[in-house]
Amino acid sequence: MEAVALPVAEYEQLLASRRQMGGQSARIRALSDRLRRTERLLDDLEELIGAADDEAAGLRRAVAELLRRHRGAAQ
Repeated sequence: MEAVALPVAEYEQLLASRRQMGGQSARIRALSDRLRRTERLLDDLEELIGAADDEAAGLRRAVAELLRRHRGAAQ
């Protein structure tokens, strides 16, 4: 392991950057988890809509199209 001498101000700046990166990593993990849950919800919703009876055919088509549009915009 190598050691490097830094002025106190630079060392404090490095520590602050490290804390910022840690916070950003936590936010990214939370957003990734939320994205996975949202994708599962959309998959379940799409499956449920597909199983609906014929009385709701218009609504089913409209919601299915909305899901396709949103998925396409997210890619």
